[in-house]
Amino acid sequence: MAKMKAVQVQKPGGDFEMVEREIPSPGPGQILIKVQGCGVCHSDYFVKEGYWPGLQYPRVPGHEVAGVIESVGSGVTAWKKGERVGVGWHGGQDNTCEACRAGDFANCESSFITGFTYDGGYAEYMVAPVEAVARIPDGVDPSEAGPLLCAGITTFNALRHSGAGPGDLVAVQGIGGLGHLGVQFARKFGYHVVAVGRGPENGALAKKLGAHDYIDSASMNAAEELKKRGGAKVILATAPSSKSMSEIFHGLGRNGKLMVVGADANPIEIPGPALILGRKGVQGWAAGTPRDSEDTLRFAALAGVRAIIEKFPLAKVAEAYARMMSGHAQFRVVLTM
Repeated sequence: MAKMKAVQVQKPGGDFEMVEREIPSPGPGQILIKVQGCGVCHSDYFVKEGYWPGLQYPRVPGHEVAGVIESVGSGVTAWKKGERVGVGWHGGQDNTCEACRAGDFANCESSFITGFTYDGGYAEYMVAPVEAVARIPDGVDPSEAGPLLCAGITTFNALRHSGAGPGDLVAVQGIGGLGHLGVQFARKFGYHVVAVGRGPENGALAKKLGAHDYIDSASMNAAEELKKRGGAKVILATAPSSKSMSEIFHGLGRNGKLMVVGADANPIEIPGPALILGRKGVQGWAAGTPRDSEDTLRFAALAGVRAIIEKFPLAKVAEAYARMMSGHAQFRVVLTM
C-alpha cells in the first residue's frame, strides 16, 4: 500500500508527531483529497490540548484544507479526480436533526468538524464526506484558499448577513487573522469601513487593506469615536476580548448590530437599556456550509481579497503552530505539502 506523511496528536496535551500511514481509501459518499495546503488555526488548540468534548485520539488536526481530488468513493457522481477542492470547519451534517430538515446545515445538532470528528489536513492526503467539500475557483492559490475556508468564510458570511448596506458605516474591531480579511470584504461590499485596533502602527496597514478610517483604541475611546461619526450600523468583532466588545458596543447607531465572530470565555456585558434604546442587537456567527465557502472563494477571486499568510512545510508543524499561538503571525499560518 502507498504511504503518506501525517502529523497527529497522540493524546490530549501531547506533542505533534510526524508519522507514516497508509493513504486511506474513500468509502461510500467520500472523497480522497491530495492536500496542497492547510491553514493552522487557533481552533486547532482545542485538538492539541484536548479541550473539545468527544475527541478521539490519535487525531490529525486541520480544517483549512485545500487540494485536489485524488479519487472518489462509490455513490459520488458530482465530483471527479483532479478537481480543485477545499474543506473547512463544517465537516458534514447528520441530515436528520430538525436543523438539517429545515435546510439549516450550519446549525446541525450533531455536525461534523474537520480535524475534530475525523482526521484533517495536517497530512499529505485526507478523506472527507462529500457534503463537506467546496470547489476552489481558478486563480486562488491553495495556500491562500485554506484560510479563506475558515477566517474568510466567517467574516464574509457574517458581513453579508449583518443587515448593512452599501454606504453604511461598518467597523471592524481587530486587525488580525480574522480582521484583516474582514476589512477587505467590508470595503469590497461598499461599506464605509472604520478599522479599530490597538496602537498607531496598525493604522497604515488598515488603510492599505481598504479601511477609510482608523481608530486607535489604545489612545482613544473607540465607542465615542464611532458615535462622533454617526454610530456604526454594524461592528464586526473579531478580536477575542469580551471586555473590548462590551465597550465598543456603545458605538453602534440606531438599529445597529454587534456581530461576534471571535470570542473568549468571558461574558459580554451590556446593560439592558443600551439594547432597548436604539433597538440595538448582538449576534454570533459561525463559519458556514461548503456552499458558503464557495461563495466566499468566488467573491475573493472576483474582488481581489487575499489572505496574508506565512508558509511552513509540514515537517515544521511545531514551529508553525508556535508562530500562530504567539499572536505575531502576519496573519494566517499555512502548512504546505
